[in-house]
Amino acid sequence: MKWLTSSLPRVYEPREEVNSSLSGTARDVVQARDVQGGIHFHAPATDRVQMPVPYQLPLAGRGFVNRRAERAALDRPLDDDLASARVLLVAGTAGVGKTSLVLHWSHAVRDRFPDGQLYADLHGYDPQAPVRYERVLESFLRVLGAPADAVHADGEHMAAAFRSWLAGRRLLIVLDNAASASQVRPLLPATPGCLVIVTSRHRLPGLTIREGAQRLTLDVLDQDGSVALLRSVTSDYRHGDDPAQVAELASLCARLPLALRIAAERAAGRPLMHLADLIGELRDESSRWEVLSADGDEESEAVRPVFTWSYRALTSDAARLFRLLGLHPGPEFSDTAAAALAGVDVRTARRLLDVVAAAHMVEQTAPDRFRLHDLLRAYAADQARLEQTTQECQDALGRVLTWYLHAADAVQARVAPREPRVELVPASGELPELRFADEAQAMRWYEAERDNLVAAVRAAASGGLDRIAWQLAVVLRAVYMTNNPFQDWLAASQIGLEAARRDGDRGAEAELEESLGMAYAQSQCLAAAAEHYESALTLRRELGDIFGEALTLNGLGLLELRRRNLARAQAAFEDSRRLFAALNDRFWEPRVAVNLAQVELELGHPASVLGPLRRGIEVFRAHGDRHAEGNALRLLAAAELDSGNTDTALAHAEQAVAIAAEIRSTAAEGYWLLALGDAQRVTGHPSQALASYRRAVALQEQLGDRARQAAARDGLGQTYLQLGRAREAAECHRRAVATYRDLEQTWETAQSLAQWLLSFRI
Repeated sequence: MKWLTSSLPRVYEPREEVNSSLSGTARDVVQARDVQGGIHFHAPATDRVQMPVPYQLPLAGRGFVNRRAERAALDRPLDDDLASARVLLVAGTAGVGKTSLVLHWSHAVRDRFPDGQLYADLHGYDPQAPVRYERVLESFLRVLGAPADAVHADGEHMAAAFRSWLAGRRLLIVLDNAASASQVRPLLPATPGCLVIVTSRHRLPGLTIREGAQRLTLDVLDQDGSVALLRSVTSDYRHGDDPAQVAELASLCARLPLALRIAAERAAGRPLMHLADLIGELRDESSRWEVLSADGDEESEAVRPVFTWSYRALTSDAARLFRLLGLHPGPEFSDTAAAALAGVDVRTARRLLDVVAAAHMVEQTAPDRFRLHDLLRAYAADQARLEQTTQECQDALGRVLTWYLHAADAVQARVAPREPRVELVPASGELPELRFADEAQAMRWYEAERDNLVAAVRAAASGGLDRIAWQLAVVLRAVYMTNNPFQDWLAASQIGLEAARRDGDRGAEAELEESLGMAYAQSQCLAAAAEHYESALTLRRELGDIFGEALTLNGLGLLELRRRNLARAQAAFEDSRRLFAALNDRFWEPRVAVNLAQVELELGHPASVLGPLRRGIEVFRAHGDRHAEGNALRLLAAAELDSGNTDTALAHAEQAVAIAAEIRSTAAEGYWLLALGDAQRVTGHPSQALASYRRAVALQEQLGDRARQAAARDGLGQTYLQLGRAREAAECHRRAVATYRDLEQTWETAQSLAQWLLSFRI
């Protein structure tokens, strides 16, 4: 595997800090992890921070025809004030208007759900793959502001956290386009106050039988409603149309809202053309379709002739763009992605998209973003297969996937500039180039394209473009490791790993085995993490990749430190440091030395770590790495304190906390305040120590790191005991013990128990 650079690769340091320069949601949801033990979400409601109020519902489409009876049915669960957890299933054929009805109703009753609205499109009928419930849970937990330990690789863990987090809340949850009951079931709350609305083409009997869901089956519009919808779109453009002909047009559309809207847009776009002529064209198309279709009696099949009728009215270049859009890996896309797909410049793509949108064949969702209804997407893909050669389709898919690869690489350059850069599959000169001014802009692009990026990895693998698949997975790891979207990370890495094996690139295999190891470690699945790290290490050694071996050993050391296998952690770090020293790597060798120093501290050898920590601080200052410097200062403060150099320890701890404030890292401040509190307590400043520990407790509560919150409570208890306030000390240690037991951290539990017992002797 070739790389453009091999220096300053991924950071395998203990992740005490979130990336402070991330913006918006990405910054808010990245949380610190305890390096010595797993964190599990079992906090009672009284310990939770104020939940953000999400409003995730998309805009409802225009021209909605009021379905009074159906809206009344949706109103009924509100009559008893949602005294029990309620589930409504809105079922109906494709194109019947399920989503439109639910969105219009949901916006109208927004004030009945003061804790917000959650929305997820489950893509139950997507040609790639339906959205896994774990991915939805992860997204919901993040937007709700749940603690870091709630987000996990294990779906059952997240489902339990989600149910706990919703207890006592009043939310509306819309789960759109569900494929099965099993896709929905883990997303259901367990307590009163929430309403879940599920839309599906299927009746989902399992949901009605087991969960007691009430089913509302949506039928096509009646004749009056169909005519009303047609007139709502055409009234500003056409006047004097024969009511009988309008009614016939509605019948030709089988009174399906999707077909009616497309037909209405076609009629509105030709105000001078007699409606009878338009009807004649559509009637001919319908007759032709009945001959070709084996399922002509299906209501949803009525959409096909309407599609063809409108599609054939497009200009040739707009029609080509439309059918190529059916090859895009996801239903939503940007104008730049459309340009890459079609092999045109962005200005041309925007002009053509305007033409297609005017025909209601694509929906514009933002100034530069568009979406295809799943029926239109399937139709577009069919037309591409009929009218383009196989090579033309492969070329179009290759262009857009290559564009995603290079765009993701540009994100990596901003978000993780020290990561190794893959020598990418080359992009042709006709592909639009993306440049990001800063990290915040790069992350905004990533958030907008997040679903498409995983879909792109999957599409590349299924389309025989294995090199693009594994390269995109490797590039995305640099972004994933900063904000822990575990479901995306695991899916992309696993698909990429299989693609790398098919491609015969063992270096890429090693990278993706290590990526999976990181993902599982950071999601607290430590046994799975160990398996992937060991596989990566074996591959590195077989390939003679000394630099990569050193990195993997460092990662293994951090994993064993997290598992509190201190002897194994020490051995891994020593081997890693030796290899980096042999390579004369002056960047990584001191970083591993700092990791090794942490093990030595845990083993009770503070004097041996003073020199390595001081040298590490000098290197970090030379590189301008303020976080690494602050973390080393924290460890140095602990070592000086254990060595009896209390005043020096206090000075180092103060420096560390000052750096945390400078880099605006709440996670670093919350952790490093523990070292400051320890130093203040030992140097005879108990009032200051109380302030440090209390702030640490508050920050860790905000971050959701219960292990470090317990450590801060232990510090408070020791300080209260120093002040002779034994009752308050005992309460702090009692709460710390309860947390450590809940987290199954036996070493910390024993230490805290000893402190608790000591408080009873005073």
